[in-house]
Amino acid sequence: MIPFAQWRTTASDPVFSEWLRSSSEPDWTAVVTHPFAAAIIRGEADMRHYLVQDFQFVDAFTALLGAAVACADSFEARVPIGRFLGLTVTDTERGYFHRALAALGADLVPEMLEPVTVDFRALMDEARAGRRYALIIAVLCVAEWTYLGWASRARDPLPENFVHREWIGLHDGPGFRAWVDFLRGELDRLGPHLPDAEQSRVLDVFQRATHLERRFFDMAAEASALPRE
Repeated sequence: MIPFAQWRTTASDPVFSEWLRSSSEPDWTAVVTHPFAAAIIRGEADMRHYLVQDFQFVDAFTALLGAAVACADSFEARVPIGRFLGLTVTDTERGYFHRALAALGADLVPEMLEPVTVDFRALMDEARAGRRYALIIAVLCVAEWTYLGWASRARDPLPENFVHREWIGLHDGPGFRAWVDFLRGELDRLGPHLPDAEQSRVLDVFQRATHLERRFFDMAAEASALPRE
């Protein structure tokens, strides 16, 4: 790992969030260009197992956003997090899951959690319990920025099936881009002033989250290739 202070002297975009992203290759590119994500964009992905497992993150993700509100160092930081929590996760996204899973004939709670689902929830819970704002934002940023990465590759016309079309729309568009910009901006604001050891901890969490996102898409692709019972 090249320390941030050294990396920024030669980087073309020497901000902290870009150091985290570039230090998380090849997993990062594997996520945003993943074949399963490309299948979602084409409207061809089998979304049933993927969305059932993804729905199991909603509670842990909501708790992580709440921890971010509690641990933020300013009112200006708390407001956009609280707004996203109230308007997007608990309203728009929750409603999408209920409609999509009903249309797919899937239960909200699976018979079993995939290992990657367990591991990702554990990372969210670890960040929440640690109550360190930069680490919390790192996990949130990976979850949102990687999804913006693949969803922003979609072009009109979007798929006719609302299950694919609205999932893409939830992870692109001006509002979501502004949210990702905010998360990146918080890392760019805080990161350069952290001690070297703390910068390394943020990078570790960022890399672990990125690898889990890759594993999650791998799981979804493998499940969609299995014959439906």
